[in-house]
Parts: sequence; structure tokens; C-alpha cells
Amino acid sequence: MGSLLSEIRRNPLLWMLAFVPIVLIAEKAAPDAHTALFVLAVLAIVPLAALLSHATEAVAEKTGDAVGGLLNATLGNLTELIIAVTALHAGQYMLVKASIAGAIVTNSLFMLGASFLLGGLKYHVQEYNRAGGRLQSGLLLMATVALLAPSAVADLDLAHGEVVTQKLSIGLAVLLIIAYALGLLFSLKTHKELFASEQHGEAEAPWPIGLAIGTLLGVTVLVALVSEIFVESVQKAAETFGMSPAFVGFIIVALVGAAAEMAVAFSAARKNRLDMSVSIALGSASQIALFVAPVLVLLSYVTGPKPMDLQFWPGAVTMVMVSALTASFITNSGRSAWFIGALLLFIYAIFALTLYVVPPGSAA
Repeated sequence: MGSLLSEIRRNPLLWMLAFVPIVLIAEKAAPDAHTALFVLAVLAIVPLAALLSHATEAVAEKTGDAVGGLLNATLGNLTELIIAVTALHAGQYMLVKASIAGAIVTNSLFMLGASFLLGGLKYHVQEYNRAGGRLQSGLLLMATVALLAPSAVADLDLAHGEVVTQKLSIGLAVLLIIAYALGLLFSLKTHKELFASEQHGEAEAPWPIGLAIGTLLGVTVLVALVSEIFVESVQKAAETFGMSPAFVGFIIVALVGAAAEMAVAFSAARKNRLDMSVSIALGSASQIALFVAPVLVLLSYVTGPKPMDLQFWPGAVTMVMVSALTASFITNSGRSAWFIGALLLFIYAIFALTLYVVPPGSAA
């Protein structure tokens, strides 16, 4: 417990944990104050995501490289997954799909671009392992092609088109999960030497395994409770702020869910550990596309009011495709400077502005 309290004291981001009891009490006291609950839920999820990330890393430290890598891969996006499952249960499929597409775009453009920019402002040119970037951007590009297929079938206007789309989505979900597993096998087992990066500085002392697992379980429950408040209040709050559900899912949910990972990626870039930044940004994006999205499709048959498919609105597919192609092109050189990061951030800003001006309910 001392390690946990020490981490909270030294990390200003974790001071925001005070918002967790505040939002839980506010939800009981004023359940109709949707805008206030939305803001409080966002402020509460950010430190919970940071604590979840730290606990996951501590557990991974104790399990060895292969299992640790698998844990980081499967638990790294747990915040986004919990929010998406909560929205899935509530039948808010637009929010779910927007959060999936938004997480891919946010990680591959905003997180990667900001890492390049922050690192480039301190170092003239930075280098990183091209093999890791190529693998993750290749997986991301393949997953994007899978997202194009249901939209293409929908445009054919087939008889029983919805049934065809559902069957196709199930098949694609299974294929994506298999590709995800093979990618882990390739990078963590058969060809792990290609993805080794030089370590700089001393690693922090990990938490005791009991504390890490206890924190992981406790924070997961709290994230689930706060996510429920977030999903219940998001629609009314979006109307108050003049935002479409697509913007909320694509931008707000993605940024909130990835806050902890961003803090680690940005810090690593400033320490000239760009390998770690690229791995976090593109690894998280490919995990969302290859694991979280297909798992949500399969879960919708159990927890949703009706099955969810992988048919995204055309704008989302276009943005994800552009992000995947851009990430693939950028990471091909293995070198970066601040202006490359600025360009990625401008592309992300263009997408965000486009979604913001779209009237609520018009993107589907």
C-alpha cells in the first residue's frame, strides 16, 4: 500500500483520483445533471486509466517478456474496452463505433505526432527501430482493409443485406483476432530479436505483485462504474456542448481512454526513447483494430440489445485508412524530427474539426 500512496503523491495526474468519489456521489445526488456528470466522469476516468496502466506494467514486470508483452497488449486498452462495452450494453452503437475508429486515429496520428514533436523539440533528429513500426502499421493497414469490406457489401443493396453484413462481420472478427495472435507470436516469440530496443536509464522499482493485481482489479471495477455514468450522460451533454455522438466517441472518448498511455509515450520521447513511444502509439492502435473491435462484435451477441457489425460510416473508414497509410509511410524511415510530428497533428486537427462541425445525428 505504501508503494501505491507514494506513486499517487509523486504523480500529479493521480491527484485527480479525488474526482472518482465526487462523480459517484454526484450521480446519486443529482442523476439528471447530465452535463456536470459528463465532465466529472471524464476527469475521473483519466487518473483511473493512469493507475490501470501503472498496475498493468507492474504485473507484466513479474511475468517475463513473453507473458508480460501479452498482458500489456491485452490490458493496455482496457479503459477503452470497458467504456465501449458499457456503451454496447446501452445500445449506443454509434458511440461504440466512433470510439473504435477514434482510438485508432488518435493513437496513430495524435499520440505518434505529439511524441515526434515533443522529442524533436529537444533532439535535432531521433531514430527508432523501423521493424516495430512496420509491423504495427502493416497490421493496422490490414485491419483497415477488413473495415472496408462491410461498407462495400452494404453498397451492393443485396437482399437480406443486414444478415449478410452480420455474417461478414463475424467472419472478419475471427480473422482479425487470429491475425492479432499471430502478430504477438511473431514479435514476442519467433522473431523477437528484430524488435529489441536499447534501454536508457534505470527502470523504476516495480510494485509487489499482490499490490499490482489488487490495484488492477479494484481500478477495473471503478472504471466500469464511472464508465456507466459517462455513457448515460454523454448524449445529453453532447447536445449541450453542440457535439455529435461521432465527435464525442471519435475525439473525447479516444483522448480520455488513452491519457495514461500518452503520458508515458510523451515522457519517453523527451528522454530520447522513441522506440517506446512508437511502440505504444502504433501498438495501441493495432490492438484496437485487431482485438478490441472484433471482441466487441462478438460480445454484442451476449450483452447488446442486438448484434453489432463492422460497418462504419464512410467518413470514419476514410479517416482510419488515411491514418494507417500515413503511419505506414512515416515509420518507414526510422528517423523523425519535430516537423513530422507537427504534420501528423495537423492531419488529426483536420479530422477533429470536420467531425465537430457535423450536426448531431447526421453521421451514421
